[in-house]
Amino acid sequence: MTRRRPNLQGRLVRLHLIVLCAMTALLVGVQTAQLYGEARERLGERALTASRIVAKLPVVVQGTARGTQNAALNAQVNVLREEAGADFIVVGNARGIRLAHPVPERLGKPMEGGDNAQPLAGQEVVSVARGSLGLSVRGKVPVWAGGVPGTRVVGVVSTGYLMPQVWHLVGSALISLMPWFVLALGLGTVGAVWAARRLRAEILNLEPEQIAALARQQRAVLAALREGVLAVDAGGLVTLSSDRAVTLLGGQSAPAPLATLWPELALLTAGGAARTQNLELALRGEPVLANLEPLEGGGFVAGFRDRAEALALAEELTHARGFVDVLRAQTHEYQNRLHVLSGLLQLGRGEEALRVLNAEIHADAQFRQLLRDVQVPRLVALLAGKRERAQELGIDFQITEGSHLGPHWERHADTLVSAVGNLTENAFEALAGQPGLVTVTIGEDPDGMQVEVEDSGPGVPAALHDTLFDRGASSKGEGRGYGLHGVYSRVQGLGGSLRHTRRGPLTVFQLSLPQPLPHRPPEPAEVTA
Repeated sequence: MTRRRPNLQGRLVRLHLIVLCAMTALLVGVQTAQLYGEARERLGERALTASRIVAKLPVVVQGTARGTQNAALNAQVNVLREEAGADFIVVGNARGIRLAHPVPERLGKPMEGGDNAQPLAGQEVVSVARGSLGLSVRGKVPVWAGGVPGTRVVGVVSTGYLMPQVWHLVGSALISLMPWFVLALGLGTVGAVWAARRLRAEILNLEPEQIAALARQQRAVLAALREGVLAVDAGGLVTLSSDRAVTLLGGQSAPAPLATLWPELALLTAGGAARTQNLELALRGEPVLANLEPLEGGGFVAGFRDRAEALALAEELTHARGFVDVLRAQTHEYQNRLHVLSGLLQLGRGEEALRVLNAEIHADAQFRQLLRDVQVPRLVALLAGKRERAQELGIDFQITEGSHLGPHWERHADTLVSAVGNLTENAFEALAGQPGLVTVTIGEDPDGMQVEVEDSGPGVPAALHDTLFDRGASSKGEGRGYGLHGVYSRVQGLGGSLRHTRRGPLTVFQLSLPQPLPHRPPEPAEVTA
């Protein structure tokens, strides 16, 4: 059974408490060291003051001058020790032999600690040393002959406080500070909980593992996209770019100023970006289609793709939809014909069934005859399908007699199929389900080829006369007006023209393309001997 990790709030609180406890322990250590130094210094001053007083007592001056044991000296020094609150006051002669000591058994023995050199040389000193009673802070002063400083040193007085007294003072000071440490720990805990909750709210209540997973998914999604994606902050800095965007930008990636990567987009969004779809821009001299999505708090996300790729995809979809419509129409029409023939045969009216079948064969043959001189197979197949589609819609679909087109136009078959398919479908839609006539005329001359698509519909609305071939221009609602724009762009790319006019009751769309350049076979490779 896997152990569940605590959530972000629990982890932040625990981490904050660990840091706070560590800092508290560090502060306690620093404070302890400081208090220890202060206690040692204070006790050293007290010891030094007591030693000075004792060193000036006549009994001490006379006793150290004689250098022999004196019970009265020891008794008087011990009384002073109790009054001073010291752990010991030791008096030694010039050779460091004890003349006064709290423990009578140690009288007459050498003083311990190894710190008598300076006092016997006439200097006062505060030291920490280990004597017979233990480690202590001691203040030592010399005893001068006759009690007059600067004369001969006849002894030494050492007043000391054992180290447990120092630690007792430190402990007392720390205990007095403990409530403040506890208060700081409590306030730190409350602050950690509050900060953790605020942070969790800022990151949409997501755990770090979830954020990491989302970041990995984001990178994978950006890598899988076939269009470029840029994220731009409120200051105009590109903070994120997909692999495709880096390619389209010539290898430049985030982070970088948008004005450096894409000046035209930076100028367009200088005052803030609004939601925009299929915006035509130039990127490094190439046309692209961009979608802009503003972000909360400023900035925006831009998705963009090569305009030629988008148009090619749109044409593929248009072709696919056209083929589906053609197949559906053919299926529907043939089913109707089969049902008619089946019904006539079941009724025993074989001759009438034969007449219907011959009429269909004759109509098909006549239609094929009209297209015999159009030598672009894909265009012929499209027109045959459109005929079936027109029959399904109840529209009279005709090919002008004498239509012709040479085989060298096969190299522009994609453009012709796209153009004629769009124009005929628009003509069908213009009739809005009402019976009508759609006529296609195809021809060529030394200057190029021409296609006319006529329909008996109501014509192009006056409001669209000047913008009919613009992207998105349509009277059929949102999401329309891209097919005709794509056809117009491709025709212009080949040096041709596309226009519309009104001829009496008919709406006419005229497509013209110049003669294609002659195909030059590759030159044979030069062979050297």
